[in-house]
Amino acid sequence: MRGQRVVSTDRVFKSRGRFLLVLASRPRCQQHGRKIRLLRCCPAGSAVFASEYPVPVATMVAGGGERPWAPAGAAGLAVGATLLCNVASLAYLLRGYVVDGRRRRRQGCAARSGADDGALLADEETEAPDHAVALPPDAVLNLELGDPTMYEAFWREVGDRAATVIRGWQAMSYFSDPDALCWFLEPEFEREVRRLHRVVGNAVVDGYHLVVGTGATQLYQAAMYALSSPARGDKPVPVVSPAPYYSSYPPQTDLQLSGFYRWAGDASTFAGGECIELVCSPNNPDGAVRESVMSSAAGAKPIHDLVYYWPQYTPITGRAAHDIMLFTVSKITGHAGTRLGWALVKDREVAKKMVYFVDRSTIGVSKDSQLRATKILSVVSDAYEAPPAGDGGAAVPRLFDFARRRMEERWRTLRATVAASGAFSLPEEIAGYCDFNKQTVAACPAFAWLRCEKEDVEDCAEFLAGHKIVARGGKQFGGDARCVRINMLDRDQVFDMLVQRLSAIN
Repeated sequence: MRGQRVVSTDRVFKSRGRFLLVLASRPRCQQHGRKIRLLRCCPAGSAVFASEYPVPVATMVAGGGERPWAPAGAAGLAVGATLLCNVASLAYLLRGYVVDGRRRRRQGCAARSGADDGALLADEETEAPDHAVALPPDAVLNLELGDPTMYEAFWREVGDRAATVIRGWQAMSYFSDPDALCWFLEPEFEREVRRLHRVVGNAVVDGYHLVVGTGATQLYQAAMYALSSPARGDKPVPVVSPAPYYSSYPPQTDLQLSGFYRWAGDASTFAGGECIELVCSPNNPDGAVRESVMSSAAGAKPIHDLVYYWPQYTPITGRAAHDIMLFTVSKITGHAGTRLGWALVKDREVAKKMVYFVDRSTIGVSKDSQLRATKILSVVSDAYEAPPAGDGGAAVPRLFDFARRRMEERWRTLRATVAASGAFSLPEEIAGYCDFNKQTVAACPAFAWLRCEKEDVEDCAEFLAGHKIVARGGKQFGGDARCVRINMLDRDQVFDMLVQRLSAIN
C-alpha cells in the first residue's frame, strides 16, 4: 500500500542514529538512496538494535499477497520477538568482544571505522600465544633445528623494557655512516655489541673491526671470501673442520659454487697445506671446547665460530682474541628471527673484503633488525651493570642467570633420564671455572649429542623418528649414524615430552 513503510527481510532502517537490523540476507541495502554497511560480526539472519518506535510489519496472507498491517496482538508479538532477537544478538556481539574478562582480537568480525580501523589494544597484543596450548600426547617433536624458543619466557618477564618503536621516517637510508669501514653498521648497535663483550668478558673488542651481517651464516661466507684469493683460478682453497662438524658447513661452503674455495671435509684427514679451517667452540653438535688443529705455518687460516661462547652454555675462561670471531644474536638472546650477527676482525683489509661481500650480496644489513637488537642487548647489559634494586624496587631480570638455570635443570634431567634408560649415552660432562660467574660451572651445550647404544639400531635418527622424535642424524655432521643432535633450547613442554619419550625407551 502506498505511503506505508514495509520492512522486508533485506532492508535496514535508520532511526535516530540507531539501527534496526532485520533478518538481513545481504551485507548492504538501499534506503533513501544511501548505503548502510551491516556490522560484519553480525551473521545473516540476526538483529542487533531496535527502533524505539513501532514499525509496521508486512504479513503474508493465504493465497498470496500481503496484508500491510498486522493486528494489534500480532504487532505486539512481533515487537516482543524483535526485542528478544535484539538481546540475543547483543549477547552475541559482547561474546565477540569479551572472553574471560579480556578483550580479544577481532579477527575480521568487528566494526572498524575511523582511527580505530585495524588498531589493536595493548591487552590484545599481550594475549596468550598459541603455543600455550598443551601438546597432544602423540605430537611429533621436531628437535632437528636449533630454534631457541626457550627464551620466550624470559622476554615476557622483561616486558616493555625491551620494546622498540621505529617510526615511519626512521632508518630509511641505505647508509648508517657513509665514512665508516662498515657503512651499513648502526653506531648504536656497534656500541652495545662492544659493551656486551666487555660485560661478559668472552672476547677482546679493542683493536678489532666490527662487521655486521645477516646472521653468522652470511659472515661465515664473507670470511671465506675474504681469506681466499681470486688469483688462484681453478684451484680453490680447501675448507675443513674436525668431525663432528656443524652440518651446515658443507652446503654453505659449496652453495655458491665459488671458484675461490670449496669444502674439503674432516680436518683430521686433511693432508695439510693451505686451507681455511672452521673452528667451532663450543662445538656444534657435541659441545666440545676446541682449538685450531691445522698449522698456520703451513698456510692454514682459521675462522673461529664462537656463537655458543656465552656463560649459559660454557664456562667463560678468558677473552678470545682470534683473527676472525663470529657471533650471532640468536644464540645469545634467542632472537633468531632478527637474523643478525657480527664478526670481530683484527685485520682491516680482511674486514674491508667482508664488508664488500655483504655489500654485493645484500647491499647491507637490515637497520630495523639492528635497532631492535640494540635495545635487546642494552637490556641484557643493563641488568648486570645497574646497581641492585633497593627495598621494594623491582629487580631487573638477568638473561644469563635465567638461561644458566634452565640449561642446568634440563641437562641434569636429561642425563638422569639417559642413565636410567640404558639405551643411550651422552658425552662426558665437562666443567671449569667461569670468569663471568666467578665459580666453577658445568658446560650446558645448546644441543645434546645423543648416541643410541641398542645393538639392533644402526641409524639413531630413524629409530627416534619411530617414536615421533625428529633429530638430525650424525652422518650430516661427518660422524656416526648411531648419533643424533637434539635441540635443547625448545619450549618447556616440548622438552618435558622429549624426556618422557626417552624414558620409555629401554
